[in-house]
Amino acid sequence: MTQTTKYILLTLLTFVVGFVFLHTAYYEHTKNPYAQEIVLIVLGTIATIMITAALINKQSELELDKEHHIKIFELKSSIYLGLIDFLEKIVTKGRVSDDEMIYLEFLTHKISIVASDAVLREYSHFIDIIKKAVDDQLISETDFDKISESLAKLTVKIRMDLLENKDDSVEIEKIIMRNVNKF
Repeated sequence: MTQTTKYILLTLLTFVVGFVFLHTAYYEHTKNPYAQEIVLIVLGTIATIMITAALINKQSELELDKEHHIKIFELKSSIYLGLIDFLEKIVTKGRVSDDEMIYLEFLTHKISIVASDAVLREYSHFIDIIKKAVDDQLISETDFDKISESLAKLTVKIRMDLLENKDDSVEIEKIIMRNVNKF
């Protein structure tokens, strides 16, 4: 007999014995006038325990879900910020080495793990622009402007992914583009 079967049989036996006891005690009010009150107190206590257990179970489930979302948010944030930091490094240098291209490739894999569909689509466009810009391993002023504009669009998608925001992305994109174009 398995352990689970033993627990099920023990639970069933406890339930049957408890039911017989409470049923008998409830109808013994002629000999003992407080028997019904005691049975009702026991039943009320059991109901309270069951409701409390259900609430605690649900609270634990919500807490685990919250922790999961926090971990995902932190992972996404670190990867996205790593991308932006890396791009800042290569753009300010004005050149891209082979090692940096390999790093960008691995960064792409990391982004593929956590990013939303919208971010992945925009990142694909962004990678196309980066590839064209660094073909000669030098980043010109025109390349910088294209990268900056594409990064601004990608930033909108990243923002929406991190904040799980369904706002009007067109308006947000216009604001970000306006801010980028000020420089």
